[in-house]
Amino acid sequence: MSLPPLPKNFARAVDLSGLGKTAEVMETIPGIVVNQENLISEILPQSNSKVVILVCWSPRSTQAISLLEVMGKFEALDTNSDGDKTWVLGTVNVDAEPQVAQALQVQSVPLAIAVIQEQIVPLFESAPPEDQIRQVITKVISLAADRGVGSTTEGAPVPEVPMEPEEEIAMNAMAEGDFVAAKAAYEKWLARKPGDNLAKLGLAQTELIIRITGLDAKDILAKAALAPNDLTLAIQAADLEIANGDNRSAFDRLIKLVKILEDPDRKRARDHLIQLFSLVDPQDPDLVKARQQLASALF
Repeated sequence: MSLPPLPKNFARAVDLSGLGKTAEVMETIPGIVVNQENLISEILPQSNSKVVILVCWSPRSTQAISLLEVMGKFEALDTNSDGDKTWVLGTVNVDAEPQVAQALQVQSVPLAIAVIQEQIVPLFESAPPEDQIRQVITKVISLAADRGVGSTTEGAPVPEVPMEPEEEIAMNAMAEGDFVAAKAAYEKWLARKPGDNLAKLGLAQTELIIRITGLDAKDILAKAALAPNDLTLAIQAADLEIANGDNRSAFDRLIKLVKILEDPDRKRARDHLIQLFSLVDPQDPDLVKARQQLASALF
């Protein structure tokens, strides 16, 4: 599998001005706090002996903070027979380190990226359910083991966890920035295995990336605030909010339209809202509340 090298445009800034409101920050951030200096001097060299997983986050995203907590828990649990960590967690605060965010091509948070032998591969955006995060970690450790990097929690070589053929195509396409090809691969995977949760999540995330690519977040959110009943603007704004972890605002925006619009616009708002639900952890309290509100609005 060919992985892309770290981008060369390391010194450029990144525009993440579309992020949401300030969230309650954890008292202790897990993992290694990554900055421009230690990315080059510590993180990249370490990736030659252990898998490094970077979580790009912002204190303005509650979803990102939740993902940090889950990843910190998994890193602490994953140790070998000597008590050493099986993989290394690094955290990138995109507000504090815009150059690092640009180097990693971060478009929204949270974002998880693996670094294997100084090469990067995107893992997932948003905050999937914990069982799906665990599956992704297991697979990336297996991929690294094939390259002679890392070990299992038992200190032995990682047992091979074969990728689905379409999954490998999708990951390669994502690494190359070809989201249309990645979408096609996920669709093919789902056609073959309709109930596969990882395929569903991958397709939903890829479709979200395609929809928000090229959008000016500040402009869209400002226009949507001035025209709250414009369904097209509301859908674009909700997509941007979901991408940046502001689930509550995205859900509220579309639920309000479900309540006041007539079909077919009402159905379009409802269907898009349900699609956004699939991108959020089922246990997220904002999602639980939004499902209840949608049911009330419909019935």
